[in-house]
Amino acid sequence: MRALSPLFVVSISTAVVLAQQTIYSQCGGIGWTGGTTCVSGTTCTVLNSFKDYSQCLPSASASSSSVSHSSSSSSSTSSKPTSTSSSSISIVSSTPTSSASSTPTPTSVANISPEWVSAYTKANAAVAKMSLTDKVNLGTGVGWMNGNCVGNTPAISSINFPGLCLEDSPLGVRYADFVSAFPPAINVAATFNRTLMNQRGVAMGEEFRGKGVHIALGPMMNLMRAPAAGRNWEGFGGDPFLSGEGAFETVSGIQSVGVQAVAKHYINNEQEHSRTTSTSNVDDFNTNFTLGQSVQANVASVMCSYNQINSSYACENDKTLNGILKGEFGFQGYVMSDWGATHSTPSVNAGLDEISPLVLEEGNYFGPALISAVQNGSVSETRINDLATRILAAWYLLGQDSDYPPVNFDAWNLNASVNTHVNVQADHATLIREIGAASTVLLKNVNGTLPLNKPKTIAIVGNGAGPSSKGPNGYTDRGGDDGVLAMGWGSGTDNFPYLITPLDAITNRSEIDGTTVTSSLSDTDTATAQKTATGKDIAFVFITADSGEGYITVEGNFGDRNDLNAWHSGDALVEAVATVNKNTVVVVNSVGPIIMENWINHPNVTAVVWSGLPGQEAGNGLTDVLFGAVNPSGRLPYTIGKSINDYSAVVDYTTTTGSQILSIPYTEGIFIDYRHFDQANIEPRFEFGFGLSYTNFTYSDLTIVGSSAGGTRQPNGPGQSLDPWLHDKVINVTFTVANSGSVDGTEIPQLYTTPPASANVAPMNLKGFDSVFLKAGQSTQVTMQLSRFDLSTWDVVTQRFEVPSGTMGISVGASSRDIRLKSSIAN
Repeated sequence: MRALSPLFVVSISTAVVLAQQTIYSQCGGIGWTGGTTCVSGTTCTVLNSFKDYSQCLPSASASSSSVSHSSSSSSSTSSKPTSTSSSSISIVSSTPTSSASSTPTPTSVANISPEWVSAYTKANAAVAKMSLTDKVNLGTGVGWMNGNCVGNTPAISSINFPGLCLEDSPLGVRYADFVSAFPPAINVAATFNRTLMNQRGVAMGEEFRGKGVHIALGPMMNLMRAPAAGRNWEGFGGDPFLSGEGAFETVSGIQSVGVQAVAKHYINNEQEHSRTTSTSNVDDFNTNFTLGQSVQANVASVMCSYNQINSSYACENDKTLNGILKGEFGFQGYVMSDWGATHSTPSVNAGLDEISPLVLEEGNYFGPALISAVQNGSVSETRINDLATRILAAWYLLGQDSDYPPVNFDAWNLNASVNTHVNVQADHATLIREIGAASTVLLKNVNGTLPLNKPKTIAIVGNGAGPSSKGPNGYTDRGGDDGVLAMGWGSGTDNFPYLITPLDAITNRSEIDGTTVTSSLSDTDTATAQKTATGKDIAFVFITADSGEGYITVEGNFGDRNDLNAWHSGDALVEAVATVNKNTVVVVNSVGPIIMENWINHPNVTAVVWSGLPGQEAGNGLTDVLFGAVNPSGRLPYTIGKSINDYSAVVDYTTTTGSQILSIPYTEGIFIDYRHFDQANIEPRFEFGFGLSYTNFTYSDLTIVGSSAGGTRQPNGPGQSLDPWLHDKVINVTFTVANSGSVDGTEIPQLYTTPPASANVAPMNLKGFDSVFLKAGQSTQVTMQLSRFDLSTWDVVTQRFEVPSGTMGISVGASSRDIRLKSSIAN
């Protein structure tokens, strides 16, 4: 599977067409030829006016389900070619039944990689030796805090299986000492550099393995649907192609050293409010989860999410787990539930393979209850064999059956005897610093304000420039916005071994130039801030915006941000400094976009630097850019709008409990982030893919060779989405990039497609990017390849991706709105 191009955002359309549509089935829309009459008690409701997509919804909830989340309501060396799709999902709600499982058997799936075939051979032999109890135990956790890791499964002596250690997080080993705090995925995405994405995955994998962890609970790949959503920073941003590439490289890196990666959270788990008591109502044209690329990377496991999908819990939704994931995607690994996301024993029939280790709190749905279900015939032993085989196959796939280090730490007690304080950091700080600099985005730079040229005096203003009052790990799971912001909060964090502040890094670097640095680290004392900034050659103002997982509330923010404003009256701080210093530089450390209209056009704000969440080397990576040791090449992995109302989807802040279920309609379809801004003709403040440099780059000589015609396509069936016909590279797009400036630098060329109007999709769709370093005056030829999949859209009638007939526009440029070259091909 490594040789194939990447797969796609979860996308499938409606199930079998019936004359009278069942509950939650499609009942209308462009291209729909099926039934339009819903069963009694349901109403055919328009969910997406752009596509005229309609779905049968319970009459009592139809009105709420159809409410729109509109703007008014609230240089890579990877061997993997680049491709993906902006696609969608429509899922028929399904509840697990007592009948035998419909899970596709591995032998019935097409296009399976030889690595999985070999792993299954070993797993089948092992399962044949196991008792029913042992097989069930493979998928059953031992209970919260009943093992050394955040999650643990029992040992099985009959096959010399040691049990599995599962540990957060997507940016490092949580609850352990002598580990690194890597930049989160959102900053890695900002590098637009596959090599760095992969190297970070390798380094994290080495640290997990060094601690004896079998399963690293990441990467997180939900898209930035609503810009204020709490866990956006754990993922790769607002575009499915960029997110998919980040996921592929991260999974590949982690698993290259023998650690199992987990693709999460499947599916549509994109806000913290009511995440366990909400239903995400989705349609045919909704982009939501970049899972397919992880499947192509042979990801070992997929984690199903807390929420419901069209009123069926994600961890017991037969359509998403059996139909799409294990069927169409041909996924060979196992599905684990998020912690506390299992709701029944029959969920195993819907495709759940491993219950989260909160088994005691979850009513013991697996374990003895699952054994009883097999004995009474409500779950077949064939399904249990499949469950056990999948889990063991992933263990064999990563070679964990041979010479794997034992767990050498205790997540609950760092002073436990098992903790031998193994230092796994190696030289990873160097990579973290490199990613920090490469992910720094220069948004504004008037008259060459940056890089610094030996100023005599510097003022540093803002709490975000200094240390936390409680130390870098003083807030539980980083649940506090105090000092330099280098990661968000929640289970997606780990402990900082140290945290370099911008104040320290800038001060240390300034000593070389004999520059005097003065600081004021209060966000609210504007009088002292102005005094500090007055008369200085340059004044840096640091502002922040934080978010995280909903089990922690920070400054009134229940996981999700309450708005898109800078925290701690950051706008007022910037304006106060800009009134007294004509060379004010704003540095932003944020989990996602913030609204900066109050000061972005202030004549004294001469530069804006987007530092994001840089990890433990925060100050050093930033300083490398400010002083010109690194020419900035970071690009925005999301769009910064002028108002929260510019975005197509917002967080629904309704809090529900118990049996109350919040309906979250995904009426925006694929139109999130820049695709919405383009389709609605909204001018952003800074567009997706934007970023400045200290030099200039020019583009020329665009040529396109190849065709999507010809070849033999496989019929629909399990594994159909891995069809090489769909993913083979058939078109080469070649152009020249030249560094026309006087400074060496890295350019990020981006390729966008514009499908024929008949496809009714976004005007611009990212389908390629590269990271190209060029010395001053140097030029190079860049080639990006496209597959048929890159040119395709989902067809609701044929139930597969089809290349639309007509002219496909090809655009190449420096951002989604800075297009330098254009051409087209005929499909």
